[in-house]
Amino acid sequence: MSVANQRHARVVGDPIARRAGAAGLRPVFMPVTTRPRASLRRVLEDLGTTLLDLVCGDPDHTDELGGVVIHDPLDEPVPPPRALVLGVGVQDPGEIARLLDDLGAHRAAGLVVRAPVTVTEEVAAAARRSGLALLALTRGASWAQLAAMVRSLIAEGDIGEDGPETLGGMHSGDLFAVANAVAALLDAPITIEDRNSRVLAFSGRQDEADTSRVETILGRQVPGRFTRILEDRGVFQALYRSDQPVYVQPVSEEGAGESALPRVALAVRAGDEILGSIWAAVHGPLSAERMQALCDGGKIVALHMMRLRAGADVERRLRADLVSTALEGGTGSGEALRRLGLADHGGVVLALAPAGGSDEEVSGVPHAHLVAERQRVADAFAMHLTAIHPNSAAALVGGVAYGIVPVPPDRGDGEQRAERIATDFLDRIGNRVRLIVGVGPLVTDSASLPRSRAGADRALRVLGAGHHAQRVVRISDVTIEALLLELGDLIAERGDSPSGPVARLLEYDVKHRSRLVETLRAWLDAFGDVAAASAAVFVHPNTFRYRLRRLAEVGGLDLTDADARFAAMLQLRLLPPARPAWPTTDSSTHQDGD
Repeated sequence: MSVANQRHARVVGDPIARRAGAAGLRPVFMPVTTRPRASLRRVLEDLGTTLLDLVCGDPDHTDELGGVVIHDPLDEPVPPPRALVLGVGVQDPGEIARLLDDLGAHRAAGLVVRAPVTVTEEVAAAARRSGLALLALTRGASWAQLAAMVRSLIAEGDIGEDGPETLGGMHSGDLFAVANAVAALLDAPITIEDRNSRVLAFSGRQDEADTSRVETILGRQVPGRFTRILEDRGVFQALYRSDQPVYVQPVSEEGAGESALPRVALAVRAGDEILGSIWAAVHGPLSAERMQALCDGGKIVALHMMRLRAGADVERRLRADLVSTALEGGTGSGEALRRLGLADHGGVVLALAPAGGSDEEVSGVPHAHLVAERQRVADAFAMHLTAIHPNSAAALVGGVAYGIVPVPPDRGDGEQRAERIATDFLDRIGNRVRLIVGVGPLVTDSASLPRSRAGADRALRVLGAGHHAQRVVRISDVTIEALLLELGDLIAERGDSPSGPVARLLEYDVKHRSRLVETLRAWLDAFGDVAAASAAVFVHPNTFRYRLRRLAEVGGLDLTDADARFAAMLQLRLLPPARPAWPTTDSSTHQDGD
């Protein structure tokens, strides 16, 4: 028997439970309101048996989970204490047993592998020795979805909460408990979904529904083919226009061997705003009493969804403040690092931003859309970093998503590893938004993180200026380009203009519509190779040599003097992008002699 079916039930003292008891409805076993906030037992209660099954071991070995870690045999991070480890690709019983022993030495809480799991005597003995629980992930379920759901369960009140709050007798924001309570009222399995038909929470007893419901739970999203059918029928329009439950005829596919169940759906509202919907898989229309119970349950669901959204916004702002304080240094940075769990770590700072620059530079796109898109990318970045290193921290600060990647003191490849992490993230997120990432220098203590942040900002600016085709660069690889940009800032601030030979050549080009500056730039870039330089500007080598002699005369430039060449090259590098000072529609009017 699975853990989910071994729960003890208790009727809680809230209106939903009292209504269920008064109506004589068959109760569903559900977690009590005093259950641990972040225990392995709770994960099994909320996600089993749809996603997880207990294979062997003790799920009550630890009272509270310390994080979620993905096992990588090629680059094994040290898991935090009481971590739930996802053994992606671990299937051999001998490998499972060895991993259980290793994780037991690091005080992990449990190991999840893909079902089916062959439980040999070696595996069972390793589970007993380590004290870990061995869990099986249902075939067809995504590891990424499992990691996201477990983190959502164990991270409630992670920052800034002194204790749990309750709504309707249940922990605020605990949609899984609410789903089980509403399912008890209706005597039917339910899902709670957002406006995009993504599953936010689900009740137990999903095995009593049809195959489409199981597919929805495993994918955490209603399959597109079903939503298209519902849209064609006008179900969503009817659902969002009405404040009463809507009965939906079964949605079945041609050739499907199993008959589908009808649904009863209710839009979840907060005032005029539609937050999502509740979907119950039923065998027929509900009674009037159960319809009213669903309406009452919808109000509780709305409160919890609003609490979740408000809590996420508050937590996001607080985490951004903590990350910003930690990266700025000074007073308060020590406390911020402590609250982020980074007080005793060195590391590398990553700076991520869109390649297009500031919001004002992206024309034709609403400002609100740009802000939402940047927040979406920052949230994805934070999830990516924490999946690789649980102690990472990331937040959107001033339009830039900063990530802090802790690095153990004995590892000297921190910058290279951070670069790989950032590149992997950009590969995963796709090309819908072109993003660039600057990688700061490795620092050995948390107090030096502001120096790594400054380096990441400088590398990000080099990428934003278009000096590199790469999407990710380390500051150590672009130090000279960063210095040139900063020197350009100093010149612009002081109002300095080109002087000496370069200034005379610029003035001569404007007055005589010649190309002497272009010739000098090409010659310097080609390191004095006339053949290569003349080919770069598409003129005959003899013409190019004549122009070289001419520019030396006009500018008073000694091309054999190394210091003079360096000064000219530096001034040319600091000039704005070249713009011809003459019309280019008729090149036949230009004077080769100039």
